[in-house]
Amino acid sequence: MMSFSQNYIQESLSLLKDLNTEAIELMAAGLGRVRDAGGRLFILGVGGSAGHASHAVNDFRKICGFESYTPTDNVSELTARVNDEGWDTSFSEWLKVSRITSKDAVLVFSVGGGNLEKNISVNLVKAMEHSKAVGAAIFGIVGKDGGFTKTVSESCVVIPSVSSERITPHTEGFCAVVWHLLVSHPALKIRTTKWESIK
Repeated sequence: MMSFSQNYIQESLSLLKDLNTEAIELMAAGLGRVRDAGGRLFILGVGGSAGHASHAVNDFRKICGFESYTPTDNVSELTARVNDEGWDTSFSEWLKVSRITSKDAVLVFSVGGGNLEKNISVNLVKAMEHSKAVGAAIFGIVGKDGGFTKTVSESCVVIPSVSSERITPHTEGFCAVVWHLLVSHPALKIRTTKWESIK
């Protein structure tokens, strides 16, 4: 009988084999197009995905030379918006003040991808609705069936579900794998990372 650790790793290996590399390649090309045309990248995530968003902003800026931001890096503005205007519009109103345009892109990290009918991650859905309305490109790295993110994205990587008991940890773990792949991709990477540059 396998231990929990062995089982988790076996699930991860199975998931890795099923990742849609075509969607990742399309995302790398699309993000590169936005960056090379002078567009900005807004990365959105809630919960653990908010932490991923902050880390990814660093990587896209430092490694890829991409002007990039996330609303969750400014806790004062975020909590003021939630307190005064409500959670549902906290990201869309931030994007409006950021003057998102058709030159820019949004990258969503989410386990479920957002769902208005089920009242899940409504702030992500409203942010994508506004982004779509202004013509910004939308990309996503999500889990489950992709939710609203998949329906509006130019390219969306859906992390396969290999265990109904571990959808969240696998999705969040492999979200980090995919964005690290992206910032390492030749279509995006312009700077050598520190440890790779030391001989």
